[in-house]
Amino acid sequence: MKPEQFAINLVSLAAQAPLEAVLEASAEAGFGKVEYNLPRAKAWLAEGRNARDLAALHDRLGLRCIGGFETTVLAFADEARQEANAALLKENAELLAELGGGTMVAGTDGPAQRAADTLEVIGRRCADLIGTWPEGVNLAIEFNWSPVVKSFRSAVAVAEAADTDRVGVLFDPAHYHCTATKFDDLTDARVRRILHVHVDDMADKPGDRSHCNDDRRLPGQGCLDLRALFGRIEAGGYTGDFSIEMFDKELWAMPPREAARRMFDSLRTLETP
Repeated sequence: MKPEQFAINLVSLAAQAPLEAVLEASAEAGFGKVEYNLPRAKAWLAEGRNARDLAALHDRLGLRCIGGFETTVLAFADEARQEANAALLKENAELLAELGGGTMVAGTDGPAQRAADTLEVIGRRCADLIGTWPEGVNLAIEFNWSPVVKSFRSAVAVAEAADTDRVGVLFDPAHYHCTATKFDDLTDARVRRILHVHVDDMADKPGDRSHCNDDRRLPGQGCLDLRALFGRIEAGGYTGDFSIEMFDKELWAMPPREAARRMFDSLRTLETP
């Protein structure tokens, strides 16, 4: 992992802080890339601004948007809800395209009763959705943000069913720890389906006793061998970004500059020559 691959998911910084302050803090800490919790960006835009204004702010601070997240892909809801969901996802993809493109991270819904083709149905739905989005915006399914996509291998199966390079997997160590995913699941063929990576460590608790958000720790302060984990992903051919994503009350309570600096410094412990 190189410093130029470091990114910060803005959900990691105090929600009450103005967006400008959060972006300035990220840049001052050393980050050159940001990932959005998209409602935060849209709230800022709703104050009479447009995407060009946000892109200009990024340019001024030397930042680049690499993607964002807001909601799940609905593949089993009724027609009206699926249409509304598709419209929201397309709107978000268009916003990301105006900000420079990147990867949209999403969870999924699931059927009332699972069937043998459940993951294939989700994959085909993802392919249909991505076909309406601007080029340059991809979709990464986050395993464990779903009632049925509960492991890395399940997310890979969804991506394989979508059968397009624009649909892949979001890999997050927290979900790796809390699900049935194993290190040996990270074969080269499956790693090639990873479009985006989140970074976090986990409290030293059994995975089945852990909360995938509340038990996150900064890299180096938990129980995971992140060097081995990310090293395996990079050995499998991943060359994308590593975006730190924390749901930490202590970090949220800090001034954004202090929290962002701590997160950047924690990523430096994973830096490779």
